[in-house]
Amino acid sequence: MEHRFPCGNTALDFVGTLRARRNAAPLEKLGSPESLQAWFRESGVVVGTETTCVPPDVAKAVTLREAIYALIWSRLHQEPYDELSLAVVNTAARSPAAIPQLTRTGHRIEATADQALSTIARDAITILGGSDADLLKECGRPECTQVYLDRSRGGRREWCAMETCGNKMKAKAYRARKKDQTRPLSPRP
Repeated sequence: MEHRFPCGNTALDFVGTLRARRNAAPLEKLGSPESLQAWFRESGVVVGTETTCVPPDVAKAVTLREAIYALIWSRLHQEPYDELSLAVVNTAARSPAAIPQLTRTGHRIEATADQALSTIARDAITILGGSDADLLKECGRPECTQVYLDRSRGGRREWCAMETCGNKMKAKAYRARKKDQTRPLSPRP
């Protein structure tokens, strides 16, 4: 798999396709039509078929991703939504969504790039316009900017995923504790 899906939520995982966004050189995971096609397939937005993407689709996808992130950031910081970001997400959501089809062996989901992006925009609207918006958090690992829904008991989850960021932060804290324990105490004057 080319992409990661730590959140289990289409819109939030889509926002995570720009990794470490506050770093000097963030990692862009939607750099080509092929990577966008792979994201649609790997995320389950498209199933049992392939969406053909072209460079303008990548530009639309990045614009939508950044608009969703801007709205989430505003929500996290209790600021009003940016009108341009609202317009981008709402415009994308107006297109028809991906089309699920029942087959003899299960199902498939067909979508053009616009339909796939509409599905993602609708998911973002569902989160931001509903009670799940109160559960939004950004990963506590400084190098990560993945946004997730904190459904933990007590709402105390700190990382987007334990398998990645949680393990890194716990290992870092462990090493710091071990380092502090091995330091010799300085003599008193």
